[in-house]
Amino acid sequence: MKVAYARVSSVGQNLDSQIASLKEYGCTKIFQEKFSGTSTKGRDKLKECLEFVREGDELVITRVDRAARSVLDLQLIVKELSEKGVSLTATEQPISTKDATSKCFLDMLSVFSEFETNLRRERQMDGIKIAKEKGKFKGRVAKIDVKKIQDLKDEGLGATEIANQMGIDRTSVYRLLKQVKGVAA
Repeated sequence: MKVAYARVSSVGQNLDSQIASLKEYGCTKIFQEKFSGTSTKGRDKLKECLEFVREGDELVITRVDRAARSVLDLQLIVKELSEKGVSLTATEQPISTKDATSKCFLDMLSVFSEFETNLRRERQMDGIKIAKEKGKFKGRVAKIDVKKIQDLKDEGLGATEIANQMGIDRTSVYRLLKQVKGVAA
């Protein structure tokens, strides 16, 4: 049986071209997911797909980076499929786990996929650093009202009472009071 896995990185992206390609290849069961490929963690449809395939099946993807963007993750997927007697094939790249040459090419592509991910992360961090230097990057907007915490503390409430009243964790109260104290000093 030809079983397929299609993935895009975010909800706003479209799976249509992958699904059309996989159907054209003859896939009868297609698992679809909209989730980042930087890790296999949290990718429930991938896990479901890997549990679904049986000996003699062929797992089909359009490109290697649809399955994994990490060399280790891809190797673990290939190992799991191998142990089950399932082959892996990409429709848009000349790779498969059916022969040694294709397997070698698969390994090389996984290295480049991880390299691309690491480069993107470095560029993002460089951009954040430059934005911070220009005063344009402030980070995430605070969701906890620090002034209210300070006011409750001034009224004589303890950290546990403040946390309960505000519906937050007590460690957040301690951390924010420490920050306020550091600013006031």
